Amino acid sequence: MRQEGLRAGRFKKGWSQKQAAERLGLSQPYLAMLENGQRRLSLRLARRARTVYGLPPTVLPPSARLQTELGADASQVLAEELSALGYTGFAYLRPRRWKKNPAEVLLTALAQQDLEARVVEALPWLLVNYADMNKDWLVQQAKVLDLQNRLGFVVTLAREAAARMRPRDESRVRALLDLEATLEQSRLAREDTLCQASLQPVERQWLSENRPEEARHWGLLTDWRVQSLPYAN
Repeated sequence: MRQEGLRAGRFKKGWSQKQAAERLGLSQPYLAMLENGQRRLSLRLARRARTVYGLPPTVLPPSARLQTELGADASQVLAEELSALGYTGFAYLRPRRWKKNPAEVLLTALAQQDLEARVVEALPWLLVNYADMNKDWLVQQAKVLDLQNRLGFVVTLAREAAARMRPRDESRVRALLDLEATLEQSRLAREDTLCQASLQPVERQWLSENRPEEARHWGLLTDWRVQSLPYAN
């Protein structure tokens, strides 16, 4: 969350700086300095402001360093984070205490070597439901981690899912098309999997011959299709 978002959240509520400061547990002069960029907004305060102002989790600042290796618990950790963000497929889980920025959750998931299918299934949902995530940050970090192809394929699935939903949100479909086109410019000329590094050679061969065209375009060995997504039908 930047100072503009902090100020916009207060305006959305129709509060004066004094009223907002009381609800945030701050002094009015200190809130004024935060809104003017004279003081750094901590993650803890950003979380509090998001709750007080009723803002989406996309305003939360992502971690300074993404967790690219979550280990054996990766699927469980990500399932809990997806539950906290409202994914109904994991509604039965007790969500983690703090929400994370959806863009950070998405990239953290894509960086994992192996994930359960039910977690991969939820990734296009993040893009469909959090269309206001910071796309510039998302693309920049994907390039740093060489995740352009994985992200590009998930964006393609999200765009196809958004086009199937009723009522259709044209602005959302266009935003995903634009993101897809941006990632296309940095598409990597290599073959990868969609978080399935442990595939056996026979599975790799089968997927190479039977994957959908979208997966072939993005150089991924996967049989995920938009028809496989429960929220796209």
